[in-house]
Amino acid sequence: MQRDRSQSSPSMFRLATASLAGTAIEFYDFFVYGTAAALVLGPLFFPTVSPLIGTLAAFGTFGVGFLARPLGSILFGHIGDRHGRRPVLVASLLLTGLATVAVGLVPTYDSIGIAAPVLLLVLRFVQGIGLGGEWGGAVLLTAEHAPAHRRVLWSSFPQVGPSVGFVLANGLTLALSATLTDAQFLSWGWRVPFWAAGLLAAAGLLLRSQLSETPAFQELAAKESRASLPLAELVRGHWRLVLLTAGGLAAGYAVFYTVTTWSLAYATETLHVDRTVMLACIMVAVAAQGVATPLAALLGDRYGRRPLCLIGCTAMALWMVPLVALLQTGRPVLMLVGFVVAMLSFTATFAVTGAYLPELYEPRVRCTGAAVGYNLAGVLGGALTPIVATAASQGDGPPWGVAGYLTAIALLSLGCFALLPDTRPAPAAPGPGPAAEYAPA
Repeated sequence: MQRDRSQSSPSMFRLATASLAGTAIEFYDFFVYGTAAALVLGPLFFPTVSPLIGTLAAFGTFGVGFLARPLGSILFGHIGDRHGRRPVLVASLLLTGLATVAVGLVPTYDSIGIAAPVLLLVLRFVQGIGLGGEWGGAVLLTAEHAPAHRRVLWSSFPQVGPSVGFVLANGLTLALSATLTDAQFLSWGWRVPFWAAGLLAAAGLLLRSQLSETPAFQELAAKESRASLPLAELVRGHWRLVLLTAGGLAAGYAVFYTVTTWSLAYATETLHVDRTVMLACIMVAVAAQGVATPLAALLGDRYGRRPLCLIGCTAMALWMVPLVALLQTGRPVLMLVGFVVAMLSFTATFAVTGAYLPELYEPRVRCTGAAVGYNLAGVLGGALTPIVATAASQGDGPPWGVAGYLTAIALLSLGCFALLPDTRPAPAAPGPGPAAEYAPA
């Protein structure tokens, strides 16, 4: 990933903005499903079971998207390592966008019976495949163009994309929830954010069609040194690295989806907090995460990637009990404080991930390795968290079991990051010339 320090800021800004826009659109598609799962999918697609089982079933279809993401990272990682990073960006966006629009067209259980949840499950799986390929291509677009001394900053742009996508998805849902009656929202209002994904995907495809291939891949292609089977090479030579990165990032996923998905269902169904109030609180917390991401990235460029990851995991482990206590009050201001601190703790780790993971893998398997590690973390921390948290929060009193579960995952992630090297670039030698690639600790 060597790049000359003379890389122009306007050029990098255009690349980073295009990367951010794409991840925002794809994560919009993914998050709008999570919000719908928390609010309406249970009664609409699983009406023959109890409300609790319906919510668990809706979160089950939500989790299928995470299970599909590693498969998507393998498929699109192979394309990225064999044929270039750019094709990944276009194909993954198209696949996710089409699946999301289709979710908004699926009839409910009352119309077509068991076929309704089956279609929902299939489309959620396709969504996961597309998103599994998105992240690797997006971060490599910036990481392999960026100068080494600002690689974390530029690579944090794709990491802001999820925040933007979440705010877009929930902002539209919030507007619909506030202006429609409950009957209208259940009848057709919840579908509108899914339909809007089609327009966003078209805009993203237009933007990404103008991007150029990364210098690192062009060099691999010129030297004919591409891996013939990237996954086989990754498993053979880098399996330990994949498991450590997946375990390290699991806590961030768990905390994020606890705040954005499980807490929404828990507060509205158990604490009887108004749906609009909860959506607003969560949106503010995610917006704070987006603003903090480039600031944390600057610290990652200055002090290293791993130190930020260790700080973030420690903060998550310490904050989970206060988070549950503040949520249990049902008071918007206190819940907001709990959400914001949790999201800022998560941000310390994920702000540096866009540079950290690509730097850990050699260019031959970089797209596959970074994407597989990142998306396996989604399975460990994101797929099961809403289900486990819902089950652990039954009964009277605060759901301390949720806090214990999240604390354990944070400690697991802390241990994984402690076993990984840092990859902060060594200081450049005086005079002109390319910046150093990286200097593992």
